[in-house]
Amino acid sequence: MNYLELLLEASFISKLVLVALIFFSISCWVLIVQKKILLTKTHKDTEHFLGLFRNSARFSEVKSACSKYPFSPQVGLFLAGFSELQFQLKHQPAGDKGSQPKVRNLESINRVLQRASFVELTKLEKNLNILATTASVAPFVGLLGTVWGIIEAFSDIGEQKSASLTVVAPGIAEALIATAVGLFAAIPAVMAYNYFINKVRLVSGEMEDFCLEFLGIVEKNFT
Repeated sequence: MNYLELLLEASFISKLVLVALIFFSISCWVLIVQKKILLTKTHKDTEHFLGLFRNSARFSEVKSACSKYPFSPQVGLFLAGFSELQFQLKHQPAGDKGSQPKVRNLESINRVLQRASFVELTKLEKNLNILATTASVAPFVGLLGTVWGIIEAFSDIGEQKSASLTVVAPGIAEALIATAVGLFAAIPAVMAYNYFINKVRLVSGEMEDFCLEFLGIVEKNFT
């Protein structure tokens, strides 16, 4: 059986279903490659940045090197927290101008870090909804193509007044191709979505640890 001929001779609805599924599949694979590259760079930059952060004596040294690690979420957290820290240290009450600058509101720094965490997580989760949508919708789109193909097969039986395998087989094969393509699009999308969500959760946990570490250093040295 020539599957290419089957696809070329398929009805307009069947072709439309197949084109939609192929588009979903290509979009997912492009996104999978992009996310994998992004997470690899994120992991690499984070390791280097944390090494610098933990071995530096001053926050100013860390700030000057932040531009070297653009893919690390911890860089965004550090810059947000450091900015709030500097603001509080520069705006001391009038009676404390001659004394050692101290942080007056540690909770404010914590809120800034939490907002920065949300921003960084949003960047990492961007477009993952495409994978979730494909995983949910593609099998049903493939099923639509299958149902339509079976309807066409029964229509051919009625026209030719025969239920022989020669009459039925092309229509049934065309219908099942839609199901196969739907699963081909959905299965990688499900696996990739679960994989990336797990990776994002791990990064989120690392960001929470960094926030606590940053606050601990501030509390120890500036309160």
